Amino acid sequence: MLNVYLSGEIHTDWREQIIAGAEGLDVAFSAPVTDHAASDDCGVAILGEEPDKYWHDHKGAMVNAIRTRKGIADADIVVVRFGDKYKQWNAAFDAGYASALGKSLIILQPPEHDHALKEVDAAALAVAREPAQVVDILRYVLDGTLPA
Repeated sequence: MLNVYLSGEIHTDWREQIIAGAEGLDVAFSAPVTDHAASDDCGVAILGEEPDKYWHDHKGAMVNAIRTRKGIADADIVVVRFGDKYKQWNAAFDAGYASALGKSLIILQPPEHDHALKEVDAAALAVAREPAQVVDILRYVLDGTLPA
């Protein structure tokens, strides 16, 4: 079985596309909390309010990091998606962390990000453009089957 951590942007359905496409494969998926409000507010909801936005965000980032570190550490493969809507500094951090741990890294990004992400891409074992390509990689890794 492959354990796959799906990191990165939370504004499109790319995770659902990969999970649906991988149905029937021996893959277990994990991911960060993708409810934006819950992710932003988890620290203060659990540890107490903060009047300063910096500390509000800092508490949330630390609580989220517990989940992220566990997910990446347990993963055989880490998929990091860079989307169009926002700068995903956290996704770049996750890619670097996964690379430092020696995890197999797949980057999922549009071609217009190629230059900005060249160092991240250089650390990856694959750079995919579409979620279906990630599924094809997982299938190939598991059973050596090429796409039809």
